[in-house]
Amino acid sequence: MRLTPVCAFDISPDGAARPAAALEPLPDGAKGYRWLHLNLDDPGFSDWVDRHLPPLAARSLKATETRPRVTAQGEGLVLTLRGVNLNAGAEVEDMVSIRIWATHNLLVTVRRRRIFAMDDLRQEASEGHAPPTTAEFLSTLSEGLTERIETVSLELDEITEQMETEVYDEQDENQPELAPLRRKVIKLRRHIGPQTDALNLLAVIETPVIPPALRPRLHENANRATRSVEELHEVRERLTAISDHLDLAQTSRMGRNGFALSVIAVIFLPLGFLTGLFGVNLGGIPGAQSPLGFLVLCLALGALGVGLYIVMRWRRWL
Repeated sequence: MRLTPVCAFDISPDGAARPAAALEPLPDGAKGYRWLHLNLDDPGFSDWVDRHLPPLAARSLKATETRPRVTAQGEGLVLTLRGVNLNAGAEVEDMVSIRIWATHNLLVTVRRRRIFAMDDLRQEASEGHAPPTTAEFLSTLSEGLTERIETVSLELDEITEQMETEVYDEQDENQPELAPLRRKVIKLRRHIGPQTDALNLLAVIETPVIPPALRPRLHENANRATRSVEELHEVRERLTAISDHLDLAQTSRMGRNGFALSVIAVIFLPLGFLTGLFGVNLGGIPGAQSPLGFLVLCLALGALGVGLYIVMRWRRWL
């Protein structure tokens, strides 16, 4: 079946980009590189990668389940990276993957869902400008992915700081967003951690695709990704502390309420016994024939209640 790319460009060594003349890899010795941005769900995708790419690269690009990775394969490089999901109606923690096969003169990127960092590069290429080499393309892409991760991490940090103010300073224990926020941070950290490892490996891996002059830039980007992971770890710990604080406050409140009910029960237990005893309909009840009997009983019960309260205060049970 015919392959329909998301976009396809031929990029010259000076960074000038123009629509690709064909969908096959450039011949050996050609100047510049060809960028093919493909859709994983395209009916012609599987057949195309099987015909034009090495078997390992083809299997990696067609994989339905992925995790961030970097693998050198002969003269090429297989990468799988992830970006935060900024698509409308999606959750940012449901990160989207980008699969990549890179050589000196061919760059194949494969997506299933829209990735905004890729859209930036696509827009620049449409305007006639693109990274002049596949290595610089990979560096620019990884920087775009990391920049958006940093933005999301900063937003989560600000939300957590506001929640801390409400809980610790304003004593607002109603935090329905705490559990969803903790789940979001956990899922993000789960994906970004391996991505940091992949970016660190990309900066040091031995491959002809990555020139030595570009490695400091890749190291810096990997360092930024590492800081984002550390920030997410800190946010997770702060959210855990908030959750523990709220649990402790609720437990303390329930303990106080239970203690108050216990005190009331201790005071009213003998009072209830006496009122029940004097309420039986049998002869011989003291004061049954006296007009002051009810008043005397009420005063006695009141005095007993006060006495019990004084005794409990004296024993420091209150």
